[in-house]
Amino acid sequence: MDTAIYNFLPVWVVIFPIFMSIVIFVSSRRSEKMRDGLSVTTAVLTFISVVAMYPSVADGGVIAYTIFDILPGLGITVRLDILSFSLALISSFVWMLVSIYAIDYMSHEHAGDRFYPIFIFVLGSCLGIFVAGDFFTLFIFFELMSLISYVLVIHEETREALRAGYKYLIMTIIGGLALFFAIILTFELAGSVSLSEGTLITVPSTMAFLAFLNFLIGFGMKAGMFPLHVWLPDAHPVAPSPASALLSGIMLKTGAYGLLRVLFTVFNIPLVKEANWDILLGVLAVITIVLGSAVALTQDDLKRRLAYSSVGQMGYIIMGMALLNEKALVGDVFHIFSHALMKSTLFLAAGAIIWKTGLRNINDLHGIGKKMPVTMGAFTIAALAMIGIPPLNGFLSKWTLALGALDAGVPFYVFILLVSSLLNGLYYLPIIIAAFFGGENEHEGEESLALEYDDATYGMIIPLAVLGLSCFVFGLMPHNFLFELSLKAASFLFQSGMP
Repeated sequence: MDTAIYNFLPVWVVIFPIFMSIVIFVSSRRSEKMRDGLSVTTAVLTFISVVAMYPSVADGGVIAYTIFDILPGLGITVRLDILSFSLALISSFVWMLVSIYAIDYMSHEHAGDRFYPIFIFVLGSCLGIFVAGDFFTLFIFFELMSLISYVLVIHEETREALRAGYKYLIMTIIGGLALFFAIILTFELAGSVSLSEGTLITVPSTMAFLAFLNFLIGFGMKAGMFPLHVWLPDAHPVAPSPASALLSGIMLKTGAYGLLRVLFTVFNIPLVKEANWDILLGVLAVITIVLGSAVALTQDDLKRRLAYSSVGQMGYIIMGMALLNEKALVGDVFHIFSHALMKSTLFLAAGAIIWKTGLRNINDLHGIGKKMPVTMGAFTIAALAMIGIPPLNGFLSKWTLALGALDAGVPFYVFILLVSSLLNGLYYLPIIIAAFFGGENEHEGEESLALEYDDATYGMIIPLAVLGLSCFVFGLMPHNFLFELSLKAASFLFQSGMP
């Protein structure tokens, strides 16, 4: 059992944005400026509130208390440790920057009065997942986030958006049912679904495997894991770019977070190894990595290529879990951070290009780096980080994952990382080369980049530049703040997964 530390901030960071979403909805009827200002202010204050929780968990402390009980062993509870803090920190940081970016981006979009309340409500739901003290509470916020974000997916209201939203909704319902079934099985076997009780299930059985399988479906669907990834390549490209950045950069990580808790809290490392569930997870991870990277090569639509890239990158995170050693966990958690920064940068850069030029076909973007140097500069840094070029953050996370694979005696995973990096280079480098060294009239599209324009507004390129530079800053030094957080979180998680 964790020692309870009283701190209302974990509850506040969830309640505040959810409450403010109502205020933003009401204020939108009076003034667009007030609506926009409240949206940014809410995201900023939420980030500051998350940062303020660090002293309570920095040295291994845990905030854990029950808000109210429903049944013995089942209630609405809050729990914050270094892992959940780390995920809440990166999520609120990226959300804050995207909220600033969204002001100008959404100024020419319809239904802004609907977008902003949903945008902020999903922030609160997402943070609710990370601070949940048990799987029942986590399930409530997981479903809230999943169902409400459907509105972001269909925001454009085009035929493609509605079709993608329908697929997303069907997969969300399937995942939600699987997750709920897994929680029922866990409660039946352990008498509790609390994250504060230590390992819940310690003996392999048919019911334990069914629980694991349903957890894998429920969280794997949200994480974009093969073969449950089918909603992702359709949903991410059709959403407005601020929503795409969050869908890929942050919301995919809620699935990864859930799987981490399942492997190291519901079950434990010896049980997972004894039952060979790590092999199943590893096979799915390898397929996810190769499939996502290979299919990305065939995509001409910029945002769709980025979406398939996210599938491959999430495979790295699943692979890090399957290795079941502490060094791999460090790379795993750090890659969650890295991917949040890299993919948010890429989607916001793609959004700035579409917003400024209306172009989204990769073949039409020759010479765009000369017209939009800041946008493409940030895109280039993030893309090189995705490939794994040192000294960027993507290299540091892949390097640590590779060391974890060697420690686990599975050099084949290192080979997969190298193959994936090669494929990343094949679908990112041509975009960069054509953008900066290609002629403006080399593309075959009807549009022409010869038109006079420059970078997007300061409100868009400043958040984009900050995210792009963060990919460099958090890769330059091996013991930067995010890497230190990864070390602490991995150590905490690994110890909790030992009997």
